[in-house]
Amino acid sequence: MHLTRAGMPRWLPRALILTFVLIACYQFAHWIFSRLVGLLVNVLIAFFCAVAIEPAVDWMARRGMRRGLATGVVLILVFAAAAGFVLALGSLLVDQISTIVDNLPQYLNDIVDWINRTFHSHLDTGNLQDKVLHSNWVRTYLAHGPSSVWGISATVIGTVFQLFTVLLFTYYLAADGPRLRRTLCSFLPPAHQAEVLRAWDIAVAKTGGYLYSRALMALISGLAHYILLQVLGVPYAPALAVWVGVVSQFVPTVGTYLAGALPVLIAFTEDPWDALWVLCFVVVYQQFENYLLQPRITARTVDIHPAVAFGSVIAGTALLGAVGALIAIPATATMQGFFTAYVRRYEVSDPRL
Repeated sequence: MHLTRAGMPRWLPRALILTFVLIACYQFAHWIFSRLVGLLVNVLIAFFCAVAIEPAVDWMARRGMRRGLATGVVLILVFAAAAGFVLALGSLLVDQISTIVDNLPQYLNDIVDWINRTFHSHLDTGNLQDKVLHSNWVRTYLAHGPSSVWGISATVIGTVFQLFTVLLFTYYLAADGPRLRRTLCSFLPPAHQAEVLRAWDIAVAKTGGYLYSRALMALISGLAHYILLQVLGVPYAPALAVWVGVVSQFVPTVGTYLAGALPVLIAFTEDPWDALWVLCFVVVYQQFENYLLQPRITARTVDIHPAVAFGSVIAGTALLGAVGALIAIPATATMQGFFTAYVRRYEVSDPRL
């Protein structure tokens, strides 16, 4: 071993310098990634949104519409559908809150009367109201009210800005999809270009096909439940129909139960027999959808097993939170499409299986 005058190996100073450089580069890359992780997540969401709407954009472009205009039309239609869903549920929520607020004094009197009869107490509604209004937590809440409003306003502004960013990236990724593919393929040899284009086509076909099939089943489910709720005279039939259609199709595994619970509850407030009819219809329609409707609609797309869909949502939530839950199923549909296309499967010959 070659040693310097102090007995230090010659390679050690260079190794120390190289180690410090690598650590500095890692820290710098980590700092950049921590600052850009929000932007990267927005781009990832925009990519799946662009892949989902690309079949509709291609369909319009083949019929003579400019690709940029076709992308704008599709995004407007999607945004209008999402706004209609939010407004429908918002009207239902506002009406229910207004009803609760209007009947709150009566509810409070009923609860106090029940407590007095059951426990032989002598509670007074007026004294309870005075104690609540003059309690410390009410004063604290009112004192911190302006800061809470400011925080909520900042959150709303940030959400709107993030939504605008996702829409902008989605528009450019969908409108310039062919140009983007040509640019990416120009950096690859011809043999790899075919694989990239094939993978892109699989992502578009499977992700878009899965979402469109779910949207069609949501439309059919919403119409069927709307007719039933309208015949029974259940209030808020349009909003409940939209809720059942969207939640039952786009929330995996537990979506069916969440979707059916709300109309059953609203119907129960009107007439318990109506609630029973709604419950029976939800169960019967679910069987019709599982065994007849869904196999026909998803025959040409990717049909994800409920357990796989539920697991993908949990994994997506653990990785990216609410954003991961939203893109988990499209990502799973794409990976399942890759698996089907690139992995060879064999027929099982064992009679025990």
